[in-house]
Amino acid sequence: MADKLALQARRRSRLRYQLKLKSGGRPRLSVFRSGRHIYAQVIDDGQGVTLAAASTLEKTMRESLKTGADKDAATAVGKLVAERALAAGVSKVVFDRGPYLYHGRVKALAEAAREGGLSF
Repeated sequence: MADKLALQARRRSRLRYQLKLKSGGRPRLSVFRSGRHIYAQVIDDGQGVTLAAASTLEKTMRESLKTGADKDAATAVGKLVAERALAAGVSKVVFDRGPYLYHGRVKALAEAAREGGLSF
């Protein structure tokens, strides 16, 4: 298990380094997925603050979704985080997929955020 976690940490740090080089000062849309939920937040790394966040743990999401661990839930979180980011004055972000492949729930969240008005 430690080998898998070590590989994830290496992949995450490698990706964050590339994002830092190419971001141009834009905030970062970071995604975390667990077996039961998915989380997204827009982070300004320069100031070290979270500008907008959404997850399937929120009460409105829990009531409207069957589960927090499918593509429908990821799509709902993507739309919600895009709406909140636009309300905070952020329209351009850099997508940080973390150690996860751009596939499945992560891809669904990204596409929903794009449809919601974020550009990356």
